[in-house]
Amino acid sequence: MESAGSLAKELRNWSEVADFYRRASELYIECGRSQPASDALTKGARVLEEVVPEEAIKLYTDACAILEEDGKEQMAFDLYRAATSVYIKLEKFTDAAATLLRWGLAADKCNATNSQCKAYLSAIIVYLYLHDSTQAEKCYNDCSQIDAFLRSDQNRCATKLLSAYAEGDVEEIKHIAQSSTITHLDHVIIRLARKLPTGDVAALENNASKEQEEPLDENDLT
Repeated sequence: MESAGSLAKELRNWSEVADFYRRASELYIECGRSQPASDALTKGARVLEEVVPEEAIKLYTDACAILEEDGKEQMAFDLYRAATSVYIKLEKFTDAAATLLRWGLAADKCNATNSQCKAYLSAIIVYLYLHDSTQAEKCYNDCSQIDAFLRSDQNRCATKLLSAYAEGDVEEIKHIAQSSTITHLDHVIIRLARKLPTGDVAALENNASKEQEEPLDENDLT
């Protein structure tokens, strides 16, 4: 089946590429071999990345699921990385952030703290690239519930970054984007970080100031 998938690639018959590699994966699963089953889907995904990226993402996601069901989360890290990269190329940034958060969860299950913290910081950067500071803040707060992230360099970096956004400090945002914590992330994330800020951070600062200035009127229930 894998050979047939390879032949379909040579013939540029992309739908059959996915079908053959999926069938190969199913046959490996029937034999109880999760690693080759995942590898078959990954081979198909790599062939399809440039030509049918949406299908490649499905194959990467399914390959991750096979490994996780067998308790091999650490083996899925490169697949999460690949899926995130394809999403970013397609400019599907919300999906990229969701994939990074799933990667963080997989890393948590196998105690890969460094990978987990990098994935969470990467997701926050993706939301900031989208100029969605509200979602970035929510993501930061959710991830900070996890003790390993709360005590990490990545958390400190995210804290500084969000503070710079709240203060509308463009130069500080650019300075943090050059920090060693960010340069140790994946290349696709570094490229996004180096383009921050992508919108008007002064407007964010003004909104934050207004919220602080307006006292809560207990009689106003609207």
